[in-house]
This record gives sequence, C-alpha cells and structure tokens, in this order.
Amino acid sequence: MRQFKLILAIILLSLSGLQAREGMWVPLLLEKYNLEEMQQMGFKLTASDIYDVNNASMKDAVVLFGGGCTGELISGEGLLITNHHCGYRQIQMHSSVENDYLTHGFWATNRDEELPNAGLSVSFLERMEDVTSQVFVGTENVQDADERQKLINKNIAELEKTAQEEGRFRASVRPFFYGNQYFLHVYKVYTDVRLVGAPPSAIGKFGGDTDNWMWPRHTGDFSLFRIYANKDNEPASYSKENIPYKAKKFFPISLKGVNPEDFTMVFGYPGRTTQYLTSDAVRLIRDQRNPDRIAIRDMKLDIMGRYMAGDPKVRIQYASKHAGVSNAWKKWQGENLGIDRLSAIDKKREFESDFKSWAEKQGRWENEFGPLLENFHDLYEQYAPLAKASDHYAEIAWSGVELFTLSSYLQVLLRQANEEGEIPENARLSVKRMV
Repeated sequence: MRQFKLILAIILLSLSGLQAREGMWVPLLLEKYNLEEMQQMGFKLTASDIYDVNNASMKDAVVLFGGGCTGELISGEGLLITNHHCGYRQIQMHSSVENDYLTHGFWATNRDEELPNAGLSVSFLERMEDVTSQVFVGTENVQDADERQKLINKNIAELEKTAQEEGRFRASVRPFFYGNQYFLHVYKVYTDVRLVGAPPSAIGKFGGDTDNWMWPRHTGDFSLFRIYANKDNEPASYSKENIPYKAKKFFPISLKGVNPEDFTMVFGYPGRTTQYLTSDAVRLIRDQRNPDRIAIRDMKLDIMGRYMAGDPKVRIQYASKHAGVSNAWKKWQGENLGIDRLSAIDKKREFESDFKSWAEKQGRWENEFGPLLENFHDLYEQYAPLAKASDHYAEIAWSGVELFTLSSYLQVLLRQANEEGEIPENARLSVKRMV
C-alpha cells in the first residue's frame, strides 16, 4: 500500500470578491495563526469548533478513510460519505460479471445488506501535538547526517509507542516543512467499515480520464459507507454482533445551497504539498520525472486496456488498478501544462532572487543561506539519475508487479492480526480471492 504523509489541513475559500486563501493550515494552530483572518472572511465559529480534544468538534466528523482519502460523517449512526474513487476498490472487490456493481451501482436496502470490506479502516484523529523538541533530543552535536537521522527515527519510534497506549490507539509522527517541525497524530482506528451505496460508474466516474483533474466537474463522485463498533462504541473486528458507530459529531446535509459572500472551507486529509520546492526541483519534475512516469504509465494503461476490453471478468478485476494508474498519469500531464502556462519555474527563480537580496541586506546570506542555496543546481544535477532509477523501480517493479501489491496487502492484514489477535474471516476470504 502506498504510504502517505498524512496531515490534517484546512484550505479556506472565500466567495467574496472571488478571493481564495490556500495552504495546509494545522487545526492545532488555527487560533494562533489563522482564526482572525478566517473571521474577517465570514467565519462565525471558534477555533475549538474545528479542533477540540475535550469536546466534540469538526475533527470528530472528518475521518481518514483507508490509506489516503477523506470521509465525513453525515449521520449519528456511523454513515459516512467519501469520494466514489476512494471507495472504488471496495466496490470492485464486491463486483462480479453477474453482479456488476461498478457498472450498475449498489444500494443496501437495509443494514443486513451492507457489505464488509477486509483491510479497510477509518481513523478518527484523537489529538495532535507539536513534538519537534522531543524528536530532536540528543541531535544537537551530531554532525553526521545518517547518524542524526537514526537518532531522530529512534525518538519518533519511542514517541509513537508511548502514544499508542498498548494498542488502544495508532500513533504517527510526521515531518512538516521538510523536517523542520514534527507533529504527533494519535488516531482511533475502526476496521469494521461496510459499503452502503455507490452510484453507477456512469455517474460516479462521469467523464472518465478526460474530466479527471479538470474543473468545473460534473461527476457524482461519491460513495457511502457505515462504521461499525462493539457495544461500547469501541473499534472491533468485523462481527454480525457489531452495531453502527455512535458519532460524537456529524454534518447534517443542507439542501439550501450557498449564497454569494458565504464563507466556505474544506477540511480534510491531503497527501502532501510541494509548494516549497525550489526552481531546480520543479525543473527536474517537469523535464524528467513527470515525462518518465507518464511514458511508463502509457504502456501500463495500453496493456490493461486491451485485456479489459476483451473480457468482462478482467475488466472488473483490473478496474481499480487501471483507475489508480490513470489518476496520477492524468495529474502529471496537467501539472506540466500548468507549470509552463503559469511560468512557474521563472516565478520560482524570481522569488529566489528576491530572497537572496533580502538575506544579503540582513547580513545572513554569506554564512547562513548562501552556502546551501547556491549549491541547489549542482545538487539536483547529481540527484537526477538517482531520481530516474527510483521512479523506474517504483513504476515498473514495486507498483507494476502484482506480487508486490499482494505483499503490501498482506502487511496490512498482519498488522491487524498483531493488534487484534487474529485475521477476520472476511479478510481471509478476500486474500483467497486475490490469489
């Protein structure tokens, strides 16, 4: 399973004057850095309405769905909505030529018809904590980069182990700003998550690859799942005895729509940001990394497409894989078009020049910033062949060989077995179908 650097973020949009404020804003720090601006834009709540460890808040209704998607609770009985493409693998796993839920959609008419999904989890953020100082303990006088990183990794492992409270929670320490700041995220993870409904692909994937990563969108990109818990509302492996999760907080759906000047915001789990890359890094992405990966995926999509078109069973079996390959393939093409259309590299270079002028005036260029920034071009030239080798391995071997994909899936099940003492029966059946 692809590993994401997951952080909780807020992207704020104001319809007033068609202005938008973007960025990965940390809920823990909203009151300190962002609340005043949000209120000026029309936000009428408080920072604690978004993030509060002691009382129900929005963070309790926004979940990490699977390995890298966002879901939102929309009822007090565990019903959640996420994207159609986020639930696509689960819809595919339940589909067959006889019951083609991908093509025709699926709707449970009662809770007994809701379908369990082996390996799928939903994570609730319990709390966040800035642990930068704890992560850097003992590194002050360590000059060797490898030794320093080993010590950082050791400190992170200890922090995560302590925060897990002997398996009650899942903890993750993630770097922000390229390792200049570290945050501990503590999650409560539910593994009994059942498919409730999904529209036909003609709605859920309307426009296919042509419309993907394009706006405005006209896609009914949603699917519905329900979280189940034990009688104490705690996480539990799949069981017919489990009951719908009782939500601390959920978002009621309004049919009123929005009005001009209304404040809006997006609250969820993005994967990462490359906003702070240098001009040389962006140039490498445009000129080498994206073209290489696009070319490899061209071949993958061609091979998959030919076999999928010739056999309905293969079409269903490879639907999720094909969608996953085509998603980034389309994104990278648009990324390169956007870099050129917006003259992004030239703008980066202009910013770097302005930064150098500022640093020189502050007397901080020669000894503080200059020795590193002036070497970026040569460093990225040295990095280019390593990036090429890494990209080819990732695209051709790691994500191209089905055996590696199976091993990643088994890792998730083994972790679940270690945490819960056994692998649920529905997970065993899922593995049997895969092999």
